[in-house]
Amino acid sequence: MMKRFLRVGGLAVLTLATTLPAMAQSLELGPGGLRVVPDDDRRGPPPPPPYDRGPPPNWRDGPPPPPPGRRSLSDREAIRIARTEGLRDVDNVSRRGRTIRVDGGDRQGDDITVIIDARSGDVLDVR
Repeated sequence: MMKRFLRVGGLAVLTLATTLPAMAQSLELGPGGLRVVPDDDRRGPPPPPPYDRGPPPNWRDGPPPPPPGRRSLSDREAIRIARTEGLRDVDNVSRRGRTIRVDGGDRQGDDITVIIDARSGDVLDVR
């Protein structure tokens, strides 16, 4: 009787020892779908969600607006906007109040000045 009790007990311990690691996992439903998360992965921070930038900007409609929360365009952004208006060579970038003035030349070598609203990025005048 004692041998049978030890055999059943040993079999129970062996069964529990093989199933406990499988029970240490969990299921997680996230942006990537359903996945099995091992016990070690639950200790760290969750992975960041995939970043979707969306389609690339259509430059025929003009440059993208500045990010929200920014007060003014940078000089580099102003030059990029001026290039969409035909400016090729940049001579000077100056700020006056809420406007940015970009001076330079076009492809034919003629002088061109582009006046841009510093907050919205709208082109106010091309001379």
